[in-house]
Amino acid sequence: MTASSPSLDQRAAMDRMYRLTRHIYDLTRKPYLLGRDRMIDGLDVPAGGSVLEMGCGTARNLVAVGKRYPNARLYGFDISSEMLKTAEANVRHSGLTIALGEGDACRFDAAATFGVARFDRVYFSYTLSMIPDWRTALAHGLDLTAEGGCLSVVDFGFCEGLGVPARALLHGWLGLFHVTPRRELEDEMAILARKSGRRLRFERPARGYAQFGVIS
Repeated sequence: MTASSPSLDQRAAMDRMYRLTRHIYDLTRKPYLLGRDRMIDGLDVPAGGSVLEMGCGTARNLVAVGKRYPNARLYGFDISSEMLKTAEANVRHSGLTIALGEGDACRFDAAATFGVARFDRVYFSYTLSMIPDWRTALAHGLDLTAEGGCLSVVDFGFCEGLGVPARALLHGWLGLFHVTPRRELEDEMAILARKSGRRLRFERPARGYAQFGVIS
């Protein structure tokens, strides 16, 4: 891998973005990252089950999962070493046991990092819209999902029920932060579900503000 590889470029971009903003990330994102807690409530983690967050950011979600499912085994990784500094501090403050690692969602080696090859629950929370090669990351997330497990995704949608002006305003603003809602998310999840012999449940809550899908 060379210094000009997409993975290293993405890591550098995320580190630049979050070097300072990581300190206020959760406070500023709470009003508009809709559906995260609903997704967590729906994970239905079995006793002692393993949970992996693809792109864990500040570990806010993993801490919430740990409180909701106290017997779960928790894992998360992120491409940004800067963001992981905040994640590690949040995990220490929570008192929970959460294993963290650094890596690219398109090729993360969970077995090498955590000693776990497959997980009962895997999820992306508002991360696919920031990953350039999001289709590869999504497919890799499903590869990391154990047989009988679930892959969940929550992310920005296309505001079908909010109208063109609202969509243009939201998406224009998101673009300032290198966020691109994925119009083909449902189609891509449907393809992966069909190829793997699984089922897809997909919704567009809040009048299409968000997209929420589960492959099980």
